[in-house]
Amino acid sequence: MNVPHPVTSPQAPPQPLSQRTPDVPAGQLLAGFVPPRHFADASFDSYHPDPGHPSQQEARDRLQAVSDELRRPQPTSWWRRAPRTPPVALYLDGGFGVGKTHLLAALAHAVGPQAATYGTFVEYTHLVGALGFAPTVKALSRRRLVCIDEFELDDPGDTVLMSRLLRELADAGVALAATSNTLPESLGEGRFAAEDFLREIQALAARFEVRRIDGPDYRHRDAPRAERGLEDEVVRAACAVVEGATCDDFTDVTAHLRTVHPSRYGAMLEGVRAVGLVGVGPVTDQADALRLVVLVDRLYDLDVPVLLGGQGTEGLFSATMLNGGYRKKYLRSLSRLGALAEQGAVLARQG
Repeated sequence: MNVPHPVTSPQAPPQPLSQRTPDVPAGQLLAGFVPPRHFADASFDSYHPDPGHPSQQEARDRLQAVSDELRRPQPTSWWRRAPRTPPVALYLDGGFGVGKTHLLAALAHAVGPQAATYGTFVEYTHLVGALGFAPTVKALSRRRLVCIDEFELDDPGDTVLMSRLLRELADAGVALAATSNTLPESLGEGRFAAEDFLREIQALAARFEVRRIDGPDYRHRDAPRAERGLEDEVVRAACAVVEGATCDDFTDVTAHLRTVHPSRYGAMLEGVRAVGLVGVGPVTDQADALRLVVLVDRLYDLDVPVLLGGQGTEGLFSATMLNGGYRKKYLRSLSRLGALAEQGAVLARQG
């Protein structure tokens, strides 16, 4: 990730996040379903398989073949689109840091933005919430490929919703590609998440081809550690001189997120170069915590540094949350927020 250099701006400071309520038309929502900025340059050529783990090369070759197939002219009849064979359905199975998301983004880039959509599991469930189920199916059925990153199995209702969505898209001739993560301490436990994934999608399980990607986490990432935040005055002072930086009280932001649909969190960050949060402390309500997870995901996708004040990530999510059904989401969020906060601390020192 690139950290922007602080620039003293003569312009008025940008509107705080807690005052942003974007109105995003349905068509624009769907247009945002492309690989995130973090993977804007992902390609098959830029994925470097580990020679010690042949499954990485095999997965890259398979996805490249799928992209070639999807870019061929589609056979049609005069009255309807008529695919000759059932659409491809791929599931990339592996742990953290083996390149699943890179390969998924490379596939979407290769097929092209007019023919492919790319989003996380949560983003698709939010799209259904914003548009409705039938309009979402209709819109996505016009694409040749739908990519779902970080397929989640921790919410039964959302899992049933996504299983139904995938079934209808596959029946409409849309190719599918999905990934999911497993917890770091679960690496090496057999088939990672593949068996759970296939069990939950039931009717579609026979259609999915599972591609195992072995190997260690290339980032050598450890479990996220709690980090104390910057002094609030340091955050305010740094945000005052960093071009495009917002600065909000943490409690104002968490309250404001309740009023904005999560599908619009990305639009809420439009034009933001850095985010300052003062008075950061524990989030006690699980609904607030899950909304914060989505905001952190969008910040991470957009490579936006965070200047984290208050208690930082110390005690941000309670022990009950970290040991509960949404544990994977909270750990991912802490890991990502920690990385963004490191970038924010660099900005503060430069200021």
